[in-house]
Amino acid sequence: MEIAASPLVSVLMTAYNRELYIAEAIESVLSSTYTNFELIIIDDCSQDKTVEIARYYEGKDLRIKVFTNEKNLGDYRNRNKAATYATGQYIKYLDSDDKIYKWGLEYCVEMMEKYPDAGMGILKLKKEVKHVFLDPEDAIYTNYFLHPILNIGPSGTVLKRNAFEQIGYYKPDYGVPSDMYFNLKMASSFPIVLLEKEFFYYRIHEGQELRNQYSYVCYNYKYLNEALLIPGFPLSMDQKNFIMKKARRSFIKLFVNYIRETGQVAKAFRAIYISGLGFKGFLKGILNR
Repeated sequence: MEIAASPLVSVLMTAYNRELYIAEAIESVLSSTYTNFELIIIDDCSQDKTVEIARYYEGKDLRIKVFTNEKNLGDYRNRNKAATYATGQYIKYLDSDDKIYKWGLEYCVEMMEKYPDAGMGILKLKKEVKHVFLDPEDAIYTNYFLHPILNIGPSGTVLKRNAFEQIGYYKPDYGVPSDMYFNLKMASSFPIVLLEKEFFYYRIHEGQELRNQYSYVCYNYKYLNEALLIPGFPLSMDQKNFIMKKARRSFIKLFVNYIRETGQVAKAFRAIYISGLGFKGFLKGILNR
């Protein structure tokens, strides 16, 4: 049962050509047991019936507000724009091709209220992690030296709005993995709470950004290298060097797999420079140095 004076949650739903899925996404929010929310939908110049569908729901429920961009901003710039409309204490991204379970908002708020110092709640991917509340040092160490806990997209997180604003929203410089850079920055700046219940449905389909292999080749090394430069990032220099050695090896694997699967050799070699690895770093990766 929802408690009195419960905090407002801003559910942010960005959309681009999602006419096949957006109705289900909206209806999943409207079915929530937690009712003190606003649903902000921002369309990024869709060419199908996405906006028409969203407007239909806007006319039925005053908690829904629909906005449209005059020009296409791309994924993370559009997420940032959506956040400028938010007024809630918490921000809950839900992609327009995903669904949140009816108890999902209530659970996210419950966990964030239980750990008020947390800046972010994030779905717990590894059951081996025993603690659910981690300070920055423990969160970053756990992620790199025990079990990865920060590798999930925006639908798998809930954010305290003032913490989100304090770190400057998403940095959209890293293509698809921009959310990974964000998770590292948030976890290195504020305590986090691990959410043990899988509170949303992540849809797998052909049109999602996850399938953009080239973006990962270009930016996985780049975002990690720059994340380690965040002021106060809670790792020693030896630990950072160890991580970057692994990142160079990981780049080589992505590079080889991309060529094997696509045959686009020239494009793959361009990624060496886009990534910031450079030819010297590329050779180090091959030699495992």
